[in-house]
Amino acid sequence: MIFDSFPIDEAEGAIMAHSLRIEGKTIKKGTILTADEIDLLRSAGHVTVMAALLESDDATEDEAAAALAGALKGEGIELTPAFTGRCNLKAAVHGILVVDGEGVQKLNLIDEAITFASLSSFSVVRPGEVVGTVKIIPFALPKASLLKAKNIIENNQLIKAVPFLPRKVGLILTRIDGGKESLLDKAATALETRLAAMGNEVAGECRCDHDCAAVAASIEKLEGIGCDLVIICGATATVDKRDTVPAGIEFSGGTVEHFGIPVDPGNLLVMGRKNDLCIIGMPGCARSLSVNGFDWILQRVMAGLSINRADFAALGVGGLLKEMVNRPLPRDHAVSGKAELVMLSESPKKIAAIILAAGQSTRMGEVNKLLEEVQGKVMMRHAVDAAMDSNVSSIIVVTGFEADKTQEIVKGLPVTTVYNELFAQGMSTSLKCGISALANDVDGAVVCLADMPDVTASHLNRLIELFDPDMDRAVCVSSYGGRRGNPVLWSRLFFPRMEELSGDEGARKLLREHGSVVHEVEMSSDAVLRDIDSPEALGRASGPNTVQKI
Repeated sequence: MIFDSFPIDEAEGAIMAHSLRIEGKTIKKGTILTADEIDLLRSAGHVTVMAALLESDDATEDEAAAALAGALKGEGIELTPAFTGRCNLKAAVHGILVVDGEGVQKLNLIDEAITFASLSSFSVVRPGEVVGTVKIIPFALPKASLLKAKNIIENNQLIKAVPFLPRKVGLILTRIDGGKESLLDKAATALETRLAAMGNEVAGECRCDHDCAAVAASIEKLEGIGCDLVIICGATATVDKRDTVPAGIEFSGGTVEHFGIPVDPGNLLVMGRKNDLCIIGMPGCARSLSVNGFDWILQRVMAGLSINRADFAALGVGGLLKEMVNRPLPRDHAVSGKAELVMLSESPKKIAAIILAAGQSTRMGEVNKLLEEVQGKVMMRHAVDAAMDSNVSSIIVVTGFEADKTQEIVKGLPVTTVYNELFAQGMSTSLKCGISALANDVDGAVVCLADMPDVTASHLNRLIELFDPDMDRAVCVSSYGGRRGNPVLWSRLFFPRMEELSGDEGARKLLREHGSVVHEVEMSSDAVLRDIDSPEALGRASGPNTVQKI
């Protein structure tokens, strides 16, 4: 292919390199120039045109793209027509995409004019979804390069979509003394949801004691009803290949093929087999629907793909998944001190209150609104009283501007005051002060604003009642009429992130980043939306002739 600036008189039959608009008409990029386009260019004063002229040993961009895509078309793949040098590959089935990464690399190294891009191998795909695309970069490709590329493709199936298969799945849930059936129910629901997304369901369920003999008996029972896949959810995490779940697999006459995978969360997965029965010991994090290593393994098994030790090892690149804020022991906590096994439980949560009372009230002029009387008491006392009347275990009041006066308001009350010397730098500094003052054993903290006098203990108790990180309610946000407000209850798992905040945005950034575990709690009034941020708002809240400087 010759790509150059051609004299107008020599450009007929060449391919227009760039779109050009002349006298209300457009000659588009890729147009094969005829006498009509040449005349139009000449009439506009052009003496040359940037174009490409194909030679006898060239294939056009569309011919090359269609040929390569046709060669690539593997099992479960459909093609779209080639256009402007591009041909897309689409999934024809609901299943797993399998891509030969080394083969794709070899293909893309043949000629820089050839590019093939795909979704990541082992992605879940649905019919009609674009899973790959061939794009020929210039207007033509040498036929020699096309032939070489086709040879590589035809000798190696580079891409295919393998459908999910109908499987008969059994579930074993083990229990320990004092364990709650509701936790087993949650694990069962999570698995049923995962299977439903792959067109399957749980065919049989056994609940048994957490010992290897009971696990073995349950495996045999599910095998007896024809299950070809058994998933075991242990009451405690598997920490060794000789622990209860793997021991139960072997006690049943099966073998443990692999324990532990390089995917976090999801490390503690067990893979076993008994004759033709595939057995998976699921990690505890799979009680949640957040993506973890169990999802990756389950998806492959449901598509009938084999998994060997090399496949497990290959999971490590990309295996560090987004942190699950509701996991029992997050990564940064696990290396900061002594790690203890944490059992999921339904014991009452220990929730502290943090009342932010450090602001300067800049929009109020010279008035410190927190010291104004509203409805018969100093404004900030409303927030403190609401916390004291609620089910919180402790109360932290963060002071800053006119700290001596605000501290005097709560003197003698069962609260801890913390002075924020950086109060002028924004709300995040007060939030960090409050977090740092919390006891180590709290499960969460409800953050309250001291300028919201209509928020009551019932609002706080409603948040505490619905707070449940194990059910993806790690953050409970007050709302009314679909609008989010305050207070907000945060799981302690967010505390390290909150201590990294800056400026006046507070923790809103974290709400955006962790939407999957944010639960909006609809309140019965708009009190959770109304803060006192202007003299007019203060006047309305106080009522006529009731504003009094303290």
